[in-house]
Amino acid sequence: MVSTLAHPQQEQPEPQGQPPSGDGSGDRPGDDAAPRRAHTRDASHAPNASHAPYATHDVANQPPPLAPYDASEDAALREGLHREGAGWAEESVRRLGRRAGSEEAQEWAELANRHEPELRTHDRYGHRIDEVDFHPSWHCLVRTAVAEGLAGAPWADDRPGAHVARTAGSLVWGHTDAGHGCPTSMTYAAVPALRAQPDLAAVYEPLLTSRVYEPGLRVPTRKPGLLAGMGMTEKQGGSDVRTNSTTATPTSEPGVYTLRGHKWFTSAPMCDLFLVLAQAPGGLSCFVVPRVLPDGTRNPFRIQRLKDKLGNRSNASSEPEFDGTAAWLVGPEGRGVKTIIEMVNCTRLDCVTMSAALMRKTLVEAGHHVRHRAAFGALLVDQPLMRNVLADLALESEAATTLTLRLAGAADRTVRGDGTESEAAFRRIATAVGKYWVTKRGPAFTAEALECLGGNGYVEDSGMPRHYREAPLLSIWEGSGNVNALDVLRALGREPGAAEALFGELALAQGGDARLDAAVTRLKNQLGEASAAGARRLVELMALSLQASLLVRHAPAAVADAFCATRLGGDWGHSFGTLPDSADLDALLDRALPDLR
Repeated sequence: MVSTLAHPQQEQPEPQGQPPSGDGSGDRPGDDAAPRRAHTRDASHAPNASHAPYATHDVANQPPPLAPYDASEDAALREGLHREGAGWAEESVRRLGRRAGSEEAQEWAELANRHEPELRTHDRYGHRIDEVDFHPSWHCLVRTAVAEGLAGAPWADDRPGAHVARTAGSLVWGHTDAGHGCPTSMTYAAVPALRAQPDLAAVYEPLLTSRVYEPGLRVPTRKPGLLAGMGMTEKQGGSDVRTNSTTATPTSEPGVYTLRGHKWFTSAPMCDLFLVLAQAPGGLSCFVVPRVLPDGTRNPFRIQRLKDKLGNRSNASSEPEFDGTAAWLVGPEGRGVKTIIEMVNCTRLDCVTMSAALMRKTLVEAGHHVRHRAAFGALLVDQPLMRNVLADLALESEAATTLTLRLAGAADRTVRGDGTESEAAFRRIATAVGKYWVTKRGPAFTAEALECLGGNGYVEDSGMPRHYREAPLLSIWEGSGNVNALDVLRALGREPGAAEALFGELALAQGGDARLDAAVTRLKNQLGEASAAGARRLVELMALSLQASLLVRHAPAAVADAFCATRLGGDWGHSFGTLPDSADLDALLDRALPDLR
């Protein structure tokens, strides 16, 4: 039997070996170092009368496996990559897209979610160790993501567009597993926060921007690369971090404190260090907490339990307690929220990115299924109503991808200092707008894509239930819908340039579509009447207008016209698959899913 997991066209970089078990690396003792599960396409194994004498039927009208496929085969993604200044990265994004769609990488994702993380609070002798064991497939996923620059690497890359290239890479690598994107996202976001404390940044930034992943708890400065996590929320406050009760007591050593308290939702607890909010004498402050201290001893980080979550099962989310835990101050006392603001901008962008990746992944799965599945005398792809559903999903996916890359471009230009003040203001408000809307669209989108597979899509081994369970998380992480909608109102009230920057962006498409122009006029009128109770309504119109303006300027006419007619013009129902007869379904599908031809 021939294994097809090792894709013959797979390209470098390869994973740099498996972490050995039994050394505190977080691997499960006894698991194989290199996960493989043999598959065969040998026709001799198909059920038939001669090989399966008790078979009652032949397997027919079932799609073949999707993998291997190219996750970067997406016109909207490639065009946006060039438009936002990272065209130089296309070859690496294409290579990573083929890797993401390989049978091997898809198998890693499946195994990492099937074999969930396990908490070990003590070793066999009774010593407290607070480690979490992950399946080897998890390490393969993380190692590839770090090596491909999807963690902190862009902060050490001088090329314009480096942050855009990371976002594009995340859009294609997101076709594997969303869970391991949590530690890579937090690592990416930790770098700008640490820069508020230059002495700490000098120590940790070169390691957080490394492309080497080395699992296991060791002295951070003795490792070739680090991952960072976050410990912000507590059970009594959640997103209202100003209610945090964890205390930070100064020690005799300047800048060093001891923490006492708890955290309610700290993901990826095997990261090397964490950014934590705690109440210092001067108010809520930000600290860096390493899991292992410089002398090699374990810093108290007592994991009480792992969360039993709806989705994101490959990733461990924990409740740690601090008791005499050493922590180093990041930024001034009392300025903890301000210190993490840049970090929040980064993780919110990643929420938008992962939602867009989930949309594209499930769209590709749905398109593959209908291309090979027949019902009532014709392939599903040739059924007019199914084509309407797929075209509507394709429209939503392109709008999400296009906005994601525009936000990444604004981030790249802002953090590099290449953009204008207007671009920085646009990034601030548009990221919150995108976080609210794109992540809100994810659950409905993945549910519709799942339904395209019918009962097959409702079965775990199709992979679609995993994607469906993942989708709501992106709307919750880094502030739920209400938090982000109200944050937009806050930005409009406190930052005079925010509204001007948003309308400046929308003005670039003025005259391109009358329905868009009318929506912008409505938006301007609503700004004067904005209230907390109406925040969602206002932000939704902002998001749709922004997406429409980008499509009018950059997408084919069929895409822009269908989007404006439905999302802004009202010629649409309340579910996917209700595009009007005027929509050019063939053009929409040819662009999004050329294999359907």
